Amino acid sequence: MIKALIFDFDGLILDTETPEVEVWKAIYAEHGFEYPLEKWSLTLGGWGASTFDPGAALHGLAGSSLNLEAVRARHREQSTALIMQESVLPGVADYLSQAPRFGLRLAIASSSERAWVEPHLARLGLKQCFEKIICGDDIEPGHTKPYPDVYLKALTEMSLSPDEVVVLEDSPNGVKAAKAAGLFVVAVPNPTTAQLPMDGADIALKSLTDLPLQELLARVQR
Repeated sequence: MIKALIFDFDGLILDTETPEVEVWKAIYAEHGFEYPLEKWSLTLGGWGASTFDPGAALHGLAGSSLNLEAVRARHREQSTALIMQESVLPGVADYLSQAPRFGLRLAIASSSERAWVEPHLARLGLKQCFEKIICGDDIEPGHTKPYPDVYLKALTEMSLSPDEVVVLEDSPNGVKAAKAAGLFVVAVPNPTTAQLPMDGADIALKSLTDLPLQELLARVQR
C-alpha cells in the first residue's frame, strides 16, 4: 500500500533549471563558447556527482579578461527574474489536490538549500501541502543526490518503508538517488532535463498530466 508521495523540487514542481541554463547559454555565446550541457548535467539535481562551476569554467576559457563576479551576478539576476515568472509545472497541482483523497502523505526531498526551496513554495501557495520538506542542508555536506541521503532522511522522519513511497523526479541524479534508497521512481523531465537519459526510472512520463494519480497508484500497487 502506497502511503506517501515524495516530490523533488527544482525542475519537478518549479522549472528553475531551464531559466538557469538558458541564461548561461547566452553568456557563454557572448564570449564565443558553447555551454557544456554534458558537464552541467552531472550536477543537476545535486552536487554529489560533480562540482562543475559554470562561471569558473567560463573564466578558464575566456581568461583574465572575464570579470567572474560580474558574470555570476548577472546570471543570478537574470535567471532569478525568469524563475519568478514561472508557475507550477503541469499536473503538479492536480496531484497535490488529489493526494488527500487517497490518504497520501506528501513530502519534498531536494538537494537545494531550504532558503531556496521554502520561499518559492510559499510564493506558489504550496508550502502547506507538505508534511515534511527535506533539503540539502539537512544532510551531510557532499551527500546530496545522487546519494540517497535526502530520501533516506525523509523515510526516517515519516516512519515509512521504501515500499510505501512513490518518488517523483526530473533528473538523472534524482532518479539514481531514489533508486539507491530502494524507492519506486516516476521520472517527469522538464524541457531541459528531457534531453537527458532517465536510466533506472520505473515509469517515465513527459508530464504528470499524462498519468492521473489514481492510475499511477493502480499501476504501482497491482
